[in-house]
Amino acid sequence: MAGLINSKNISGDLNEALSDADVFIGLSEGNVLTEQMIKNMKSEPIIFALAIPSPEVSPEIAVKAGAKVVATGLSEYPNQVNNLLIFPGLFRGVLDYGIRKITEQMKLEIAGALAGLVTKDELTSEYIIPDALNPSIVPTVAEAIAMQGYMLNKSIVRQSG
Repeated sequence: MAGLINSKNISGDLNEALSDADVFIGLSEGNVLTEQMIKNMKSEPIIFALAIPSPEVSPEIAVKAGAKVVATGLSEYPNQVNNLLIFPGLFRGVLDYGIRKITEQMKLEIAGALAGLVTKDELTSEYIIPDALNPSIVPTVAEAIAMQGYMLNKSIVRQSG
């Protein structure tokens, strides 16, 4: 991830890395992000504090510090990021369409399909991710992976034919 988003090769501790940053994506451990670190980020930053069971920062502190969008792995907050958004739709698509390999392109297609479940009219700072119980998630994810599986198989046939 850092190779994709750290084009300036910023190094140092978390405080230095976040200085003037737009986004924080955490998958580490609880309570490592402080209110001051968020205040040192750009105006209205996006915070994905996804560590479980304790996020890197509580959503209340993130919002108090000026975060525009906060996502967490905790179910009691808006924008819950949960693997339930992917499963069982991923397995449904894999089993239904005989897919044997999950590619990065499939993952991106699934992410885009999930994002498409939140309409522009619904999109707010507290609703950027569909609710995990949305009944459209499973078929949407299955269809997204099926389409990419079809494209992958078509490419393999073309290369070997």
